[in-house]
Amino acid sequence: MDIERPGTRSDKHVTTLVRQRLEAGGERLWRLGDFRDLSPSAVAQALSRLAQQGKIDRLSKGVYYHSRQTAFGKSKPNPAHIRDLVPKDSTVFPSGIAAANLLGFTTQNAARREISTNALSLPRKLVGADTIIHNRRPEAWTALSETDAALLDFLRRSARTSGLAPNETVRHLLSLFSEEDRLNRLLEVAGSEPPRVRAMLGAIAEQLSPGSPALQRLRSSLNPLSRFDFGLLSGLPHARHWQAKEPNQ
Repeated sequence: MDIERPGTRSDKHVTTLVRQRLEAGGERLWRLGDFRDLSPSAVAQALSRLAQQGKIDRLSKGVYYHSRQTAFGKSKPNPAHIRDLVPKDSTVFPSGIAAANLLGFTTQNAARREISTNALSLPRKLVGADTIIHNRRPEAWTALSETDAALLDFLRRSARTSGLAPNETVRHLLSLFSEEDRLNRLLEVAGSEPPRVRAMLGAIAEQLSPGSPALQRLRSSLNPLSRFDFGLLSGLPHARHWQAKEPNQ
């Protein structure tokens, strides 16, 4: 007769409950916090055991995905959930073409997903093996909205992800910066941006808010001998005043 060790019965019971809830929940992401009425250690063991059995996929520490079978194999996690699953002190924002699309500069969709984050790294199983990740963005980005961060990403690329004509790109950019005190919010984090982005922000601020006290602060942060590639934003009215290179340089 087999002797059951203490705790074995309850562990098996928890595993059964977890499996039942996974199956009833269908395709979705699961974390330990989704089983608050059960022992955390028992749930962790149950999820680990089920992952080893191939019932669920472990995406990162404490994060699992229960897939569904499709004509093309197992389903993949919805990328829209990534922002909610990264560590609490990290953020994830659209980058590249995705950022330009969000801002209305293009209707194009990139072949490969592109994101930016202040984290040192992100779990590949969570973001996708072919996702382009731009990490180590400034900590100041953690307080930004998705749109504000997308604008800084757009400036970092000198607006080269825009599908609009140069004059339309400048007009739309100034319109976006005129919304909801956005200019002041981004001027507050300008100090953590590269010099070229600070110069662009200076040109934008001089156009929209010429009396802003931030202008002198931005000006003094730039090497007066430097010249910056503004790309499509060289058409900003005050670009030359903010050390933009001539378009043919």
